[in-house]
Amino acid sequence: MIGVMPAITFRFGALDDVPAILEFWRWAAVDDPQRPSDTSEMVERLIERDAAALVLAVDDDGGLVGSVIAGWDGGRCHLYRVAVAPDRRREGIGAALVREAERRFRELGGTRADAMVLDANDVAHQGWRAWGYRPQDDCHRWVKPLTG
Repeated sequence: MIGVMPAITFRFGALDDVPAILEFWRWAAVDDPQRPSDTSEMVERLIERDAAALVLAVDDDGGLVGSVIAGWDGGRCHLYRVAVAPDRRREGIGAALVREAERRFRELGGTRADAMVLDANDVAHQGWRAWGYRPQDDCHRWVKPLTG
């Protein structure tokens, strides 16, 4: 366990969580059809390489209600897969997940965090602004699929 808020516990992801995480993201996360689908293998590799990068919010019944991937490459800090169960939004879970990720980054020596947020996800934009993040106007993400 890494943190607690009323009725919510924050902990790192474990291999046993992988099926629930994938189901949660299908239900709670906004996605883009051009983005490669998340797979068990991908999440398992993340947990095996850096379990502390995957922070989960779990309710008193053990149900997954939030997630964030707090990736760090040795210099830069990246936030991915911030998701909160639709019926639990506006309770501060997302903000608490982001604060936990930022705490991790500071401990690792990070000085700036960025978040990958879909342009069309207006609901997420409101949260990111409230948490002190701003869109970066001088560059855009460039991507290249590495498979098929």
